Amino acid sequence: MDNPVLSRNPYFNGKTPQVGETATADQLRQMYDRPAGAEPQTQQGLPQQTQPQAFPAAGSALPASERMTYDGVIVKTAMLFGTILVGAVVGWMFPVLLLPGVIVGLVLGLVNSFKKQPSVPLILAYGVFEGLFVGAISQVFATTYYGGIVVQAVLATLSVFAVTLVLFCSGKVRASAKGAKILMIAMGGYLLFSLINVGMKVFGATSNPFGVLGMDIFGIPVGVIVGILVVIMAAYSLVLDFDMVKTGVQQGAPAKFGWTAAFGIAVTVIWLYVEFLRLFAILASSRD
Repeated sequence: MDNPVLSRNPYFNGKTPQVGETATADQLRQMYDRPAGAEPQTQQGLPQQTQPQAFPAAGSALPASERMTYDGVIVKTAMLFGTILVGAVVGWMFPVLLLPGVIVGLVLGLVNSFKKQPSVPLILAYGVFEGLFVGAISQVFATTYYGGIVVQAVLATLSVFAVTLVLFCSGKVRASAKGAKILMIAMGGYLLFSLINVGMKVFGATSNPFGVLGMDIFGIPVGVIVGILVVIMAAYSLVLDFDMVKTGVQQGAPAKFGWTAAFGIAVTVIWLYVEFLRLFAILASSRD
């Protein structure tokens, strides 16, 4: 599933109204069918350039210094990950903050996802609480399994991020509508599987701490197979994130939407890191 944080935003999904765009036949027909003096229907009729819009037409009256750039997105992303790192250090020292980090981070994530305009304080607050969650869960996994699991998960996450970025920038890997649809179906299936797996653990259908993921098929843990597939999904989700950032820059989005891009990338990277943690933990459990 393409990142909803970016895909809902017209600047990143390529649907921003363009200055001087040509009206379709249906739009012209609706315009001429309206009674004289009737209020123009901006959602179904012609775009109204004079009416205030939540997302102004791409490139409309914005000087170059106020438009989103790749450098600006990189700086904002670095600032957000710096905030996440600070929260992670605190979470590592105080694992009891795991639950508050999960709950508040989830709420702030949903709020930021549905906001049409980015809020820097809310995005940075999300970074703090997600950092608490990441740090606390890393401490729990390191204590429960082995200390090196965190280093391995971090290196694996950085490696996938770097390789994905290089392949995208070189044009070797591209985002496509078909790929996004396949990912959406796969993510829907994974979500359903995760809910069933949690239900089985809650109601005692399995005693394994990973539920179905901890079971073996021909000597291979189910979690390893699923984990590899999910890592691939997360990597392609990163490709979609990069593609949407590219679209935002080309569309001439306001510079403040660089925070939206940074937030969307952070959501995917944190997901990827947690999946690597779980994958390595399942591998460690299977060797015991």
